Amino acid sequence: MGAVELILIRHGESEGNAAASAAQAAGLEVIDVKYRDADVPLSEIGIMQAKALGQWLDQGLGRQDAGLRPDTVWCSPYLRARQTAELAGLDPSGLRIDERLRDRELGILDTLTAFGVEARYPLEARRRRWLGKFYYRPPGGESWADVVLRLRSLLMDLDRVDDGRRVALVCHDAVIWLLRYICENLDEATLLDLAAASVVRNGSLTRLVRPSGEGPWTLAAFNDVTHLEAGGVPVTQHGGDTNVHPR
Repeated sequence: MGAVELILIRHGESEGNAAASAAQAAGLEVIDVKYRDADVPLSEIGIMQAKALGQWLDQGLGRQDAGLRPDTVWCSPYLRARQTAELAGLDPSGLRIDERLRDRELGILDTLTAFGVEARYPLEARRRRWLGKFYYRPPGGESWADVVLRLRSLLMDLDRVDDGRRVALVCHDAVIWLLRYICENLDEATLLDLAAASVVRNGSLTRLVRPSGEGPWTLAAFNDVTHLEAGGVPVTQHGGDTNVHPR
């Protein structure tokens, strides 16, 4: 037996998200971010998104289940995720902080835009295109496959600790894609097709359910931002390169 529902929450928009999108749009090589990745805070919009999430979890926006408050919450240690959980009222004293939910590490490519990678590390850019996003590991960083390994061990621990419970995981876009990969038993091609077609939006909810607490998971909702739209809060999407397939 194990958990019966996973509520996957991408953190609200961060200052790093906004800076990365601005740098890419301007054709810059380097993202102007003042913090190491673990310490990047939410933007003003991200704070609004996290608060709207909390209100929706309490009220359920008229849903029959009268709210979707999780029984327990696991959270990435990165500041933007912890702020999202706390501003949403997800019991800060009871947060289970787990480093296995941290964002993918980019190694030497950290703080570089796609333009910056091409200009400063052309061989790495070529290697990434050849291997595709799932298996490409930047020097000093992680591939998506590396992240999968840590998430598999996390899910085993989660099932052991939270048997029969509804569990929220406050984390990052790559982590949400890869939790879907594991729980839905996807293959590389299917995952990359999905990732190429959409971006996990800030403050969005993705729900995986299995009422029996064992066996395969079913995707009940993906990338849901109903709570943001209903609250009049801006919907933002900041993701990595959607050119993810090997070529």
